Amino acid sequence: MFQPIVFLPGLICDARLWRDIIDGFADTMAPMVADLRLDETIAAMASRTLAAAPPRFALAGLSMGGYVALEIMRQAPERVTHLALFDTSARPDNEERRETRRKGIEMIAQGKFIGVSRGLLGSLVAPHHLGTPLAEEVQAMSERVGGTVYIRQQKAIMDRVDSRPHLAAIDVPTLVGVGALDKMTPPELAEEMAAHIPGAKLVTFPDAAHLPTMENPAPVVDAMRDWLGR
Repeated sequence: MFQPIVFLPGLICDARLWRDIIDGFADTMAPMVADLRLDETIAAMASRTLAAAPPRFALAGLSMGGYVALEIMRQAPERVTHLALFDTSARPDNEERRETRRKGIEMIAQGKFIGVSRGLLGSLVAPHHLGTPLAEEVQAMSERVGGTVYIRQQKAIMDRVDSRPHLAAIDVPTLVGVGALDKMTPPELAEEMAAHIPGAKLVTFPDAAHLPTMENPAPVVDAMRDWLGR
């Protein structure tokens, strides 16, 4: 029997973010990669995903996708069989982070979108992946998604709610994963989520920063196989 699973991409990411994971489950999984490019709120992204998803499904989100996954757990928890949260946080943005996002939006409004900049790339992938074909794939992915979607998604992220008060209500098998070298949502944020979700399993992925599903997919697949078997 094929396991229905819904994958939620991160900011300016598309299905490439999950390609290697889906390939690792080719014989057992019925995957759906949600389209998070169309809405300006996390709640609307969650609602659109639920409208397209199977009646019951496992759910995996990375970064912004994790914010959407937590919103789905508020909107329709009865439809989710398993939950995986990768390189994300239950916390809302602080004012400093919101201001950084506003500046990014202003730059794009001035026609300066170039996809993932070299500086940002250093926060997304581990140092040994810089200057490699993987880094080029991350850049190409951001260019495919484009500036208009980037603005839309940044607005959604900036206005997201604090999910920490809702973590204790999650009652499905939960995997919390994080790249060991993640600077954007560092391991302590994953530890915080795992500590407040009953029965959650925390896994740290070596040789990866914010995008372990692309940087080091094999241990992610292994962790997800264990998770889906729970």
